Amino acid sequence: MRIARVLTRMNLGGPARQVLASDPLLARRGYEVRVFAGAPEPGEGDLFDQAQRRGIDIVRVPGLGRGWSLAGDLRARAFLKQEFRVFQPAIVHSHASKAGALARSAARGLAAGRVHTFHGHVLEGYFPAPLSRGLIAIERKLARETDRIVAVSHATADDLVRLGIASEERIVVIPPGVELDALLELERGAGELQRRLGAPLDAQLVGVIGRLAPVKAPERALDVLELLAERHPLLQLVFVGDGELRGALERRIRALPEALRERAHMLGAVEDVTPLYRDLFAVLLTSQSEGMPVALIEAAAAALPVVSTRVGGCAEIVAEERTGYLGEGVDELAYGLSRLLDDPVAARAMGQRARLRVASRHSAESLAARLDKLYQAVAQERACAS
Repeated sequence: MRIARVLTRMNLGGPARQVLASDPLLARRGYEVRVFAGAPEPGEGDLFDQAQRRGIDIVRVPGLGRGWSLAGDLRARAFLKQEFRVFQPAIVHSHASKAGALARSAARGLAAGRVHTFHGHVLEGYFPAPLSRGLIAIERKLARETDRIVAVSHATADDLVRLGIASEERIVVIPPGVELDALLELERGAGELQRRLGAPLDAQLVGVIGRLAPVKAPERALDVLELLAERHPLLQLVFVGDGELRGALERRIRALPEALRERAHMLGAVEDVTPLYRDLFAVLLTSQSEGMPVALIEAAAAALPVVSTRVGGCAEIVAEERTGYLGEGVDELAYGLSRLLDDPVAARAMGQRARLRVASRHSAESLAARLDKLYQAVAQERACAS
């Protein structure tokens, strides 16, 4: 069975990592998968070449990018339409809103089944109300011509039903799966990251991992640092990622008192974050909106406790007071992180419990098996209808 996967870009985010994890396994199950992806934005990193090195059949789509561009979007749609005619996929599987709109439009007229994955959404509380209503209307229309809507978390699925995007029976929840083996075998480090950052070897490094974008609200992490700095003198932050807010975040760090300024570090985009987890004490997620963040899955696999905002599917990863803490705002995030820092032994136990929770549910094998089941169901329904 031929599958055309369409992503806006192969940046360092969750969708691209899931492609790297699952597509080679789908090939072993007999699928012929071709990935179509646009270009990432500056600073986002690009896993396109890594996908090629792993033997994944991947094609760059001219004109496809995160931002809206009439000329670029029309070019990308025409390219996909032509490629689909040649490749003749049984299923077109798109990811996220931009690629989803262009891929499903380009697939019209084909006999191919259509699957679309929401890795979270920005349909409410993100754009001005008139724009949000327009986006919801577009997604409803696209969903009517889609065989299955995939949500990465139950929280995302509930939102899609509530917003009228699709009926419950046409939505399937498939949580993210990534390559976890190296993380599950990871042991505590000897302070390599501390030395790299010029931090004391006993520094309690807390990672803030992800794009530096408004939806991720990374500035909240600095608010947490300021609240806890005096009580926890060993606490230091490490921002791992890049994006449009990098400049603003760097200015905010420079404006801190000197003693505090030295406790906030920016590493930029890192293609392989696995070694970094060795020396982290915990992971802090400050997002305003999420589907199911891969950073929390990876942290759990590395046996790290996490503190996260209570958004999207985060509560489906974090077991409150068992593997970490969830909060609604900066004060609650600071409270949760302070509890971890107060009791490192209990924090390590939380990390071990987190590792057990994600080991099988979020593995690459689990994701490939769920996609296999989904593709077979869609293909069978299409065959019966023809």
